Amino acid sequence: MAALTDSAARAEAGAPLARTDAGSPPAAAPARKAPEPVPAPSLREFGPNWYAAVMGTSILAGSGAGLRGRPGWLHALCTGVWMLALLVLAVVLAARAGHWLRHADRAREHLADHTVAPFYGCLPMALLSVGSSTLLLGPPVIGEHAAVVTDAALWTLGTVSGLVVAVGVPYLMATRHRIGPDDASPVWLLPIVAPMVAAAAGPALVAHLPATAGQAREALLLGCLALFGMSLLATTTMLPLVWGRLTRRELPLAATPALLLVLGPLGQSTTATGNIADAARGVPHESYATALRAFSVLYGVPVMGFALLWLLLAAALLVRAVRRGMGYSMTWWAFTFPLGTCVTGATALSRHSGLDAATWLAAGLYVLLAAGWLAAATGTLRSFTRRAV
Repeated sequence: MAALTDSAARAEAGAPLARTDAGSPPAAAPARKAPEPVPAPSLREFGPNWYAAVMGTSILAGSGAGLRGRPGWLHALCTGVWMLALLVLAVVLAARAGHWLRHADRAREHLADHTVAPFYGCLPMALLSVGSSTLLLGPPVIGEHAAVVTDAALWTLGTVSGLVVAVGVPYLMATRHRIGPDDASPVWLLPIVAPMVAAAAGPALVAHLPATAGQAREALLLGCLALFGMSLLATTTMLPLVWGRLTRRELPLAATPALLLVLGPLGQSTTATGNIADAARGVPHESYATALRAFSVLYGVPVMGFALLWLLLAAALLVRAVRRGMGYSMTWWAFTFPLGTCVTGATALSRHSGLDAATWLAAGLYVLLAAGWLAAATGTLRSFTRRAV
């Protein structure tokens, strides 16, 4: 029986059969079947995690344009990357709209799945990051007024949707999702980090409000500070759950890049404090600027220190995962946006502290970000062309 089974398997694989005895010729091998075509990626399975590609591309542009002492060619390159981010955002928005219109049942299943629902936090962060890079890189291309209006619109949409997601996803986790004691994941940080991205992007709009609108400027500034606080405190409740999970049970190989998501609230909060301090100079209360500038350094230095510690730990675990056979997955986009927030955080520290070390740190992290973006983008294109994303 074993011999017959082996012969059948060899025949199915197209290999020639062995002689059954010394006198009989081998049986003819059946013709090998042509491989069936792999179906194209289905719109039904086009999940919210695709917004991570928008986030990663946009922050590659914005963080590079904000580097201190950057060469002139880098600004031109970042402008091209920003245009690519706009294109990717438009494509993903259209695909996600089609997903909801044609496959609403699947979209509801995603919301009911605790492993997928947190990725809805990527939508507001994609809007916010594209808006922020538009304000930074768009004026020479589309004009300053159009850039400001675009950023204001995307910031408003991103902030409102970010607040909805920051409340809605934890609500679903508490009431609908079936979550085990070891199901905690760095992905859980995505919905609660969205308000922090709004806190970092909003201060740039303060200077574009009329100088006579002192109340509006102060309200926007303090509103961003409130967004910073709500996201920071929510993050402090979530990080112990993530670390506890890692000490009890390691992540699957494909999910290992998600460890870098922890860098997101760390780098983005440092960026937010720096940007809020910059914008405070435009509000009536002069004491705000002095206090917030000091706070941005006193807060940012220890937080960036912890971010570097976590980056080293995540890098060690990633090397281990690669040695054990980790291949490409969409989680590779975690190599981009979280690192980008650390670039902008280090840049903010260099502005307020004057330390050259912070400037060099930002440049070094940007090199890692560029390498991570190339790896994620290349892997995505290869997988998409092979219809395996």
